[in-house]
Amino acid sequence: MGKGGPAHVVGLIRDLHNVGWHRKILTESVPPATAGSVTVVNQGFGSFRHLAGRFFGAVDPRAPEAELDTWARSFLIPAERSLWNLMSGPDRRHAISVARQVEVSLYANRQEPDRPVMAAALLHDVGKVRSDLGTFSRVAVTLAAIAKGREALAAIPPQAPRWRARVGEYLTHDVIGAEMLARAGSDRLTVTWAGEHHLPPERWSTPPQIAAALSEADGD
Repeated sequence: MGKGGPAHVVGLIRDLHNVGWHRKILTESVPPATAGSVTVVNQGFGSFRHLAGRFFGAVDPRAPEAELDTWARSFLIPAERSLWNLMSGPDRRHAISVARQVEVSLYANRQEPDRPVMAAALLHDVGKVRSDLGTFSRVAVTLAAIAKGREALAAIPPQAPRWRARVGEYLTHDVIGAEMLARAGSDRLTVTWAGEHHLPPERWSTPPQIAAALSEADGD
């Protein structure tokens, strides 16, 4: 589980300022294992509404209820379940909330939801496991990214200290998640949405109705 209380956040904000997070830095694309490339683009990262909604759920470290966890796992292939196990309790609870809303939105009149779509709802944030940032550190980094754009923070300089690398990993969790899912053998739709879920709608290649339902359920 990631760490980071209020005192740690104060230090993190100071360090972000000291390394010049406000500067304009050229973005870099990180090629995933398969399914094409996903690029860190010049854009915002999250929103105050989304951040507030996630914060109050994230301070509760509990895992999902066993029945809901079993329900979620039923949509995942074995390698995806291994990735699911790496996610924090709050992130899994959020993912289940997204998936349940997607199920209602897209499949209310169908007996069985499409497995890759449900996996996309459940695993869109799986890339966050790489950085292992705690709730308060995530808040600090997200606020900085909202204010200045994530491209100013995401580029990781050579020989960066580990905390700096973790900031970059958190801000590119969409790219990292797409890579992880591609390596796990996930369906192309699942991989693609992980890489696209922070993009504006005009840049989605995921089918519009599915992408809109996933985005709306995520509240981003």
